[in-house]
This record gives sequence, C-alpha cells and structure tokens, in this order.
Amino acid sequence: MADSQALLADLWPPAAVVVRTPRLELRWPSMDDLVALANVAGEGVHDDDKMPFYTPWTRGSALDRARSVLRWNWKGWGEWDPAKWSWGAVTVVDGVVVGTQGMEATDYAVCRTVETGSWLGQAHQGQGIGKEMRAAMLHLAFAGLDAEAATTGAFTDNAASLGVTRSLGYRENGWKHHSVEGRRVRELVFTLDRATWESTRRTDITLEGVEAARPLFGLPDEADGEVEPSGASG
Repeated sequence: MADSQALLADLWPPAAVVVRTPRLELRWPSMDDLVALANVAGEGVHDDDKMPFYTPWTRGSALDRARSVLRWNWKGWGEWDPAKWSWGAVTVVDGVVVGTQGMEATDYAVCRTVETGSWLGQAHQGQGIGKEMRAAMLHLAFAGLDAEAATTGAFTDNAASLGVTRSLGYRENGWKHHSVEGRRVRELVFTLDRATWESTRRTDITLEGVEAARPLFGLPDEADGEVEPSGASG
C-alpha cells in the first residue's frame, strides 16, 4: 500500500479492507486505481445493443463513461454513513484493474442484508472473473461482516450475470419492471441466505482490515465470533 493510502486507511478504515482469492483481489481504490477503472470503462463494458444498468451511464463517449465512474465513486465516498453505505472495490487480476465489485446496505446493524452489483471491462469478460469476484464479496459480507442475507438482480437478457448468481446458490424470489432508455425491462431478483452460503463456503478466500472498519459498517467494534483475524482464511 502506498504511503498516502496507508495514511488514508488510518483515518478511514474501510479503505484498508482487502479481500483476496487465489485469482484476484478486491480493494478500496487508490486514486491511481480509480483512474485505471475509469479507463477500463472508457474502453467498453458491453455491446452497443445492450444495456444492463438501470441508469445508462455506459452510453456516450469513452470520456463520458470514464467521468461517470469517477463521479459514482466520489459520490459513494462522500455519502458514506454507518446507517447507509456503499463499499465499491476495484477488482485486480495480476496487478491489473479489470472492473469493480460493489456492496451496499441500509440500516445494516439491524437488517444484516447487503446488495451487490458489479461490472467488468469487456476485454475481461467470459473468463470466470465475474463469479470469482462475487464470491469474494460474499465472503466479506458473510464471514467478515456477519451478514444474514445478500440480494442481487439482473435483467432477463443478462445471461452472464444470471448464470453467476444461480451458480452461487441464490434463490430467485421475484421480479420487477424498470424503464430503461424508454423501454420496459424485467429484472429478476435473487436472495442468498446465510445457511446456503455456509453450505458451500470457500476456504481459500482471505480478509484483511475488517475488524477496524466494523463501526463504519454499522457494527460493534468487537467481533462476535464471526470475523476472522486479519489475513485468516475461511
């Protein structure tokens, strides 16, 4: 971690949280990471005839997409509150930023439910990275932050996202309509409960920096037997 990032982590513990799998790393973006992520978006996220997002931020020029990424992340940083937060990590493979995996919650101390979302640069899709980074974020939620449930959703034409969701054990529990670029689209909604996650939890994912960050996620300082020590696996 660069000196400036280490200083930031002292002041803002969520910036020190890192999730590692044998294949990738999820971490709070440094400014260099954020610029790299913006450039990945600029290079393209999906085919022009698709729109997998509620807000069509991926339309426009490469510069438009890059600036949307910067604004989204800066907004999340500025609006963080223990009662309503969004932890947006960069996904790093072999030292290269390839996309982002996010997790957000409202009234987490009571509800213990997170919602996840992600995207990958088009050049990095179709390689199993999407499933790996979702599994990493779920490990942070359940093993690190005592989650009881995780929710997600995807439009019916987003086969890749739906495939990842189903492969990780989520249960489909409804749908809803959205207006996207003047079209009505259907989103399928899924929930993964703690018992299902526990039944297939991985032992090769490690967490770092979680305990110090718990108060900013709306949790007690001391672990309740669920949070692993820094660098522990499970």
